[in-house]
Amino acid sequence: MVHKNAEMEHTVRENIRGGVGKIETDIVYKADEMMGKATLFNRLHLTPGSSIGEHPHDDDAEIYYVVEGQVVVTDDGKEIAMEAGDAMFTGGGQRHSLMNRSDKEAIVLAIVIA
Repeated sequence: MVHKNAEMEHTVRENIRGGVGKIETDIVYKADEMMGKATLFNRLHLTPGSSIGEHPHDDDAEIYYVVEGQVVVTDDGKEIAMEAGDAMFTGGGQRHSLMNRSDKEAIVLAIVIA
């Protein structure tokens, strides 16, 4: 199944999981399109200063892959700077957050695995 970029659903969400600012989201695939293997596959556009608040992944796991720009994540309480090409995996009850502290937009793929 091919999803053309121009045809992807686009949303804007604010203060995700207690974070700050607006994050534009392109829904790459919806949960019902991924055969029960994942529940979310989105491309996140983080403007400077925007963030997703810290949250756990108890019964699922999440992958962040930085496509463009720079972000700071927390990985079970430890802050780590990430840039294009870097990836993060969180699961098994671990907690994480995502923030753009730079002065340029960052683009991150987010995939939640069931």
